[in-house]
Amino acid sequence: MAKWLLVLLTLCAASAWAQAAPSESVPLKRVAPISETDRQIQILQAHVREAPGDYAGYDGLGSAFLQKARETGDIAYYDLAEQTLKSALTLAPQDFRAADPLVHLASVYMGEHRFSDALACAQKAIGTGSGNLAPFAIEGDAYTDMGDYDEAVTAYNTVQSLGRVISSPLALAYMNDSRMAYLSFLRGDSAEAIRLMKGAIAAALQTNVLRENLAWLYFELGERYFQTGDLESAGLSYQSGITADPHHYRSLAGLAKVRAAQGKLEESIQLYQRSIAIIPFPMYVAELGDVYRKVGRISEAQQQYDLVDYIGHLSKLNRVLANRELALFYADQGIKLPEALDLARNELEVRHDIYTWDTLAWVLYRNGQFQEAAEAIHKALALHTNDSLLLFHAGMIYHSLAKDSDAADFLSRALKTNPHFHVFHAEAASRALEDIAQSQSKELRSSNAQ
Repeated sequence: MAKWLLVLLTLCAASAWAQAAPSESVPLKRVAPISETDRQIQILQAHVREAPGDYAGYDGLGSAFLQKARETGDIAYYDLAEQTLKSALTLAPQDFRAADPLVHLASVYMGEHRFSDALACAQKAIGTGSGNLAPFAIEGDAYTDMGDYDEAVTAYNTVQSLGRVISSPLALAYMNDSRMAYLSFLRGDSAEAIRLMKGAIAAALQTNVLRENLAWLYFELGERYFQTGDLESAGLSYQSGITADPHHYRSLAGLAKVRAAQGKLEESIQLYQRSIAIIPFPMYVAELGDVYRKVGRISEAQQQYDLVDYIGHLSKLNRVLANRELALFYADQGIKLPEALDLARNELEVRHDIYTWDTLAWVLYRNGQFQEAAEAIHKALALHTNDSLLLFHAGMIYHSLAKDSDAADFLSRALKTNPHFHVFHAEAASRALEDIAQSQSKELRSSNAQ
């Protein structure tokens, strides 16, 4: 446990690190040898020391800090990136040359879940008239996370139409296909989502993108396959992400999830351990706890569950970033349910996407507020998304309201979509279906007897 405390205390040192000037060498904890991004940071730090008036140097350094945040999940780098990019904007001419720092700052805000700030920044970048496609893409990302899906489609269609004129087909596919893939998945078209993700990966391979960025695409493809129940293809996708970037903690956790679904629980544990050794992302820590619990290692499971709770209270930013995960975790564990409800409602204040509505629905259900839960899950299912977890939540909520015909439909669809969607919830879905079938059979016998 002491090891995790050290790592987590390092993560919440952002405010202390923020006091150092971006151009100074900042000692940051690493779990891997110096990377290409680290070298780039060092080079750019030296550059801005020698040329403190060069806005492009600060922009490059801020972008490198942002990339480091992506690679490690370490929230301290977001703060460093934000400071540095604001310096770039102070120095940049107030014309089209400000577009790049604005785009990078918008990306930082996206990483910090400051979606309205990201949207404003992206739209300001669009207003510079630079002809850069990236702000339109980030505009779409912000709308997607905020649940404004029609606006997101408009933004991505703008990327597509402008990109045909000013961009190469490969660059356009890399930028837009993965984004459109996610919207396709949300709207229930998993096959189209997978097709588009494959196109984005093919473009990325031909344009030599950074390893972490390629790993992210493979991870997203793995998620789409896992959500269809294709464990073999999901595993291959996650493994490709690990091959692209051995330190991609999300791909490691994705493969761990597949191994758990395949019943390879010890291998799953080892993969989760590798993932959270890089960064203890709350959702993956909780999933490791579930696998420990599944194999009967209760004390080790509890250590992971305690760690999830600890992470969520380390800092204000940690709490913002983990609102949904922490709320779902409390609901699944049946603990701190009023606090879970506060977290879910706080999240709904900043975004209204289907997964926030799903989180609220599940937390309301676990708090015994079944009718309110049904109203929330109705909004979560508005796009007809084929996600077994959403369908499971819907089934259990309708079961609590004795609407067993609807409950059986949702639970059956959850298991048909992916019979192994969760270590414990898949079993709970099967038990609930058995209960419904027995209840309906009993009612039928009673009716016939009369």
